[in-house]
Amino acid sequence: MGVADAHAEAPGSLGGWPKAPGGRARILSLGSVPPPALVLLGIISVQVGAGLAKNLFDRLPPSAVVSLRLLTSAIVLAFLSRKVLRTVLRDHTRRDMLVAAGFGLTLAGMNFAIYQSFARIPLGVAVTIEFLGPLGVALLASRRPRDALWAVLAGAGVVLLARGGGDLDPVGVAFALAAGACWAAYILLSAATGQRFAGSSGLAVASIVGTAAILPLGVAEGGAQMLDPRLLLIGLGVGLLSSVIPYTLELDALRRMPTRVFGVLMSLEPAAAALVGMALLGELLTGRQWVAIVCVVAASVGATRSQRDPPGAPEA
Repeated sequence: MGVADAHAEAPGSLGGWPKAPGGRARILSLGSVPPPALVLLGIISVQVGAGLAKNLFDRLPPSAVVSLRLLTSAIVLAFLSRKVLRTVLRDHTRRDMLVAAGFGLTLAGMNFAIYQSFARIPLGVAVTIEFLGPLGVALLASRRPRDALWAVLAGAGVVLLARGGGDLDPVGVAFALAAGACWAAYILLSAATGQRFAGSSGLAVASIVGTAAILPLGVAEGGAQMLDPRLLLIGLGVGLLSSVIPYTLELDALRRMPTRVFGVLMSLEPAAAALVGMALLGELLTGRQWVAIVCVVAASVGATRSQRDPPGAPEA
């Protein structure tokens, strides 16, 4: 699996959600919009959603905001997959359901951890650290010696972040690392789920499980504040911006562009997160932290460009 494959199946966004084996997911066509523009819009949507979520943390705890995000995704996905979901228990084995459930728990853990990180460290730094998850999966799966250079460059980025000036909450860094580990597991479980379930039905099951797992904690910590109509509306916006809109944009782009090109564009996500954090949240990073972000982005781009498109990849 190359970096492009990792990006294609992972959400930094929730891009590339599992598709039916041997088929293409049907989504609303976005017409003549160039695929690269769709990917960039998806990246911006995810990070603006993250910025909105972080702005809610002074009124709602991260667990409550995560609950609203996952609940929004689960409702939309369940609606889109409603016909298939009616027979999902009948048509799938217990092992299939356990894989989807594990996928859902990983999805919940990934979102919970990164939101806990957002609450403690700058958006751009958190996303850069989290991004090491899919990059690590791709590099570990590589058999090309030259890809070791990209691993060294990514490692240099981590060292620079650790010594980047300014105080980084170690708990926030730990949560970002946990989110990256969950992202790596997400990649593997998304592939396994996609092999067992048609269309987005597997992700719908996973989203329902993930929401069920995190919602009690969100309600317990959020309390009556979660019933505030204004906060609910913003939470709905976070769910749409962070999950539903990027899913639609990125999946449409993947149908019309090579996976490798998609991966290169997705490598810009840490930089986009830093820019959104600066614009929406006033999070100014040090020069060394910016260099660290560039190192991780460059490592991802380099590893992606060194991969060939897998057989059957979409053609531009």
